[in-house]
Amino acid sequence: MILQANCKINIGLDILRRREDGFHDLETVMIPVSELYDIVEVEKTEGESLFEQSGLVVDCDDESNLCMKALRLMQRQYGVGEARIRLDKRVPFGAGLGGGSSDATAVILALNALYELGLSEDELVEAAAMIGSDTAFFVRNTPQLCTGRGEKMEPIDLPLEGYYLAIAKPEEGVSTKEAYSGVKPAIPQLRLREALQRPISEWQMVVKNDFEPHIFAAHPAIAELKMAMVAAGALYASMSGSGSAVFGIFKNEPKLNIGTDNYLKITKL
Repeated sequence: MILQANCKINIGLDILRRREDGFHDLETVMIPVSELYDIVEVEKTEGESLFEQSGLVVDCDDESNLCMKALRLMQRQYGVGEARIRLDKRVPFGAGLGGGSSDATAVILALNALYELGLSEDELVEAAAMIGSDTAFFVRNTPQLCTGRGEKMEPIDLPLEGYYLAIAKPEEGVSTKEAYSGVKPAIPQLRLREALQRPISEWQMVVKNDFEPHIFAAHPAIAELKMAMVAAGALYASMSGSGSAVFGIFKNEPKLNIGTDNYLKITKL
């Protein structure tokens, strides 16, 4: 079974509080980006489970890859057998685009189908949430207002159809540990749902990403990409998730000059 594991962007990200379990409560809207994806192939095997990778190189051992963690979870929880997993990595990592989380969810969905488990959406969401905070989103893979640590979701309608989306990423990445170590949790006066009800032309003033201040201070190249998006006419520009990718939403197809060292993808929403 071959699946396209698409990435996501975060529109707004408010870190509300630190929880007793060490995680943080947050509010964010995730929307899928269908034209930027990894390819995940999963098949049953009679021998030991195998993991193969091509494309962008992820510097970790096989068992630490989220694809294999998803397989081991499904073996423990639902008794699935061994599998061969092939990952063609195309989505930049260390970028806040959720590529690894999407890969893991693709494995869960594939195993559910291959082993005819018949899991409900709620059961798939619960399983995916055991892997990480973004993984549950990719079960639904539609615009969602995400709360809790990201695993609690409700659909949200954003009027973005027909707009252009540009995603850029510098060579440097940002780890989740670095992102959360410098954040200052606070409940905003204007909650995200209300902020996003305003016209998109006002989002830049009221929709924020709480990771940006300290990440931009430590990584000026990321801040420069956001400024380049705004200068090119973005109606709204932001870092996605914990970074280091930055995106801009444009009314018309943008012309961006961000240098050859930076990754760039332009698509339509």
